[in-house]
Amino acid sequence: MHDFNSLEALAIYIHIPFCRWRCSYCDFNVYAGMQRWFGPYIDALAEEIRRFGAAAGRPRARTVYIGGGTPSLLPLPLLARLFEALHEAFEIPQGVEITMEANPSGLSVAYLEGVRGLGVNRISFGVQSTHPEELHLLRRDHTFEEACDHIALARAAGFANLNVDLIYGLPGQTLTGWQETLEAVLALRPEHLSAYALIVEERTTLRRWIQEGRVPTPDSDLTAEMYEWTRERMAKAGYRHYEISNWARPGYESQHNTVYWRYEPYIGFGAGACSFIDGRRWVNVMHPKEYIRRVERGETLIMEEERLDRRTQMAEMIILGLRLVEEGVEDVRFRARFGEGILDVYGSVVAELEDLGLAQWDGARLRLTRRGVLLGNQVFWRFL
Repeated sequence: MHDFNSLEALAIYIHIPFCRWRCSYCDFNVYAGMQRWFGPYIDALAEEIRRFGAAAGRPRARTVYIGGGTPSLLPLPLLARLFEALHEAFEIPQGVEITMEANPSGLSVAYLEGVRGLGVNRISFGVQSTHPEELHLLRRDHTFEEACDHIALARAAGFANLNVDLIYGLPGQTLTGWQETLEAVLALRPEHLSAYALIVEERTTLRRWIQEGRVPTPDSDLTAEMYEWTRERMAKAGYRHYEISNWARPGYESQHNTVYWRYEPYIGFGAGACSFIDGRRWVNVMHPKEYIRRVERGETLIMEEERLDRRTQMAEMIILGLRLVEEGVEDVRFRARFGEGILDVYGSVVAELEDLGLAQWDGARLRLTRRGVLLGNQVFWRFL
């Protein structure tokens, strides 16, 4: 067991692996049709959380993020059980960002008020598109009208910090279609917006449809055009483009995800959850039933773990930090962590990237240029 007593504050991720069904593009660790396992899973999750809290001496929570899957499928009493364990295991200061992902279907004001009563102060809605044919292609179980209604319900329940997830670069999607989606969502005035270019993952329904020729291959040039337009439009709407795929009204940047991008420690609970503390990374066993069984038997939950050497940690800190388009990687943070500055370690790589117009070094931080943001992968592999 790791000695956790030296920990300052930790970002907490909690994985809820249940969905009504699997979306066509999804390769996350999620399972459909497992309603009768909700209770046993939350019991196991609460136990894992309590054990960690006891071993680590009840550390302070920096942020809490409940993701999935579809956490909003859980009935309130089960969520309450989860929060009880969290408060027992962690010191959770007033005002800490606590996010929960939700599907914009089937929720009531009473449910959302209950969620807020438990301490959740930020909701992330998976809206993805405003067009019926695109939602159908993605196998989403809601309409855009329902999404609008749910955002209104969340406002009525008192939520003042909402994120909307969107996907662009879909097969057959036009620039105009994407512009309509973004305009319609901007009209809802979310505090935060995540727009992800579609990645057609292996072993997804969408990949199979494309291979069978039932759906066209996404157009990468058009996707880049959509991204460029999005950057301009979001700036006009008053949002900060603080991370490659994320925009926020000033002060509403995702504090939880920023922990990942700054390469700071986090603990993950639940099936398939990942943790990263002191250069050690580990992943829990994936299947909920196996996860429950191991918790009940007191067996290790870790499926795989690795100790990252210093050089790998340096590269990862740079690659993740460069995703923060404005902040970049601060030399003082890098030096505090490794005892050397960015140029001491990567001087020649930085010079090459500057020559190529992909990155800029201003003496205090390394950032991607506008072109570098578009060609991020051209930059990232150079550090590995």
